[in-house]
Amino acid sequence: MNPVWWKQISAVLRLEVKKSFFSKRGLWIYFLALIPVLIWGGHWMVMRYKAERMHNNAGAGVTKEKLMSVKQGMTVAEVEGILGRPATSRTVTRRNGTEFRYWSYSDGTTTRHITFRDGAVQRLNTEHAGCDLQEDTVIFAGIFQFFYLRLAIFFGCMFVFMNLFRGEILDRSLHYYFLAPIRRDILVVGKYLAGLIATTVIFCVSTIAQWALFVVHLDPINRDAYLQQNNGYQHLLAYTGVTALACLGYGSVFLAAGILIRNPLITAATVLIWESINGILPATLRQISVIYYLKSLCPVEIPMQQGVPAPVALLAVNVDNAPPIVAVLGLLALSAVVVFISTRRIKRMEINYSTDN
Repeated sequence: MNPVWWKQISAVLRLEVKKSFFSKRGLWIYFLALIPVLIWGGHWMVMRYKAERMHNNAGAGVTKEKLMSVKQGMTVAEVEGILGRPATSRTVTRRNGTEFRYWSYSDGTTTRHITFRDGAVQRLNTEHAGCDLQEDTVIFAGIFQFFYLRLAIFFGCMFVFMNLFRGEILDRSLHYYFLAPIRRDILVVGKYLAGLIATTVIFCVSTIAQWALFVVHLDPINRDAYLQQNNGYQHLLAYTGVTALACLGYGSVFLAAGILIRNPLITAATVLIWESINGILPATLRQISVIYYLKSLCPVEIPMQQGVPAPVALLAVNVDNAPPIVAVLGLLALSAVVVFISTRRIKRMEINYSTDN
């Protein structure tokens, strides 16, 4: 590439990166990236409080074996003979004279909630201080795929990349670039790279923070199992890579939309519907989609159980996952083609602020 073009791209980058990071109209993008971080931060605090409460309520001589030995039908005296007095208790008498007693015992890591009806055990609920590693791993994947990829990154990229040109038109400032001694296709590349840097940094930092909070909330045993046996660091690399590729793919689509189409709402709705119905499209059309490649690269597949609503199952399941190398190259090729089309179209673009508003 001509050295002058590199200098022009660098000049555009310096101007546009600041706009992308510090635009007042785009502050809500940081909020989108922060929502899953807040979810996992809140979960961590809840689990920490739960563990401290169990530790404080631990009864003398109470063991897990004794907790599990309590069965339905036992009397109050039998339970008290095994476990002693409960850490917490509550008695409720209904109008019909039925007496309910709610007792709780803990050994510091496990709590057993016992419900008595008229002096006999009616229901038993067990609560553990630690998390279910497999369940929480699937929950993390669900939040990442359903909310983060399809909503947060999607709408974040929509705003940043569509405003690279559409925002300049609304601000009546695009003509300054067109009057400058710079090739228009170079301008497109510079603006695209600026938007890509901004969105990648914002959303990848959020992904790393989510993963860190997910790991922190695990108890030491589950944490070691996840990091050493369940390839936790590979999951982090995969999620971060998928995030960056999502910014690359959606960024190219919305860059082209900002140049080719005047109404951003119609574009966003069309792309969102197309991405949502990807699972029922024919094989050839399925590959003309960003989410198809992104789902193929996600490290954890979300299992679909019976009774799950069809729209949710449609969003989660890939009919045929592409091999990782094919998914990465396919997404790079798709983005390159869309950006190339944008560089061709920008050369014929004419500005008329009175009609473009």
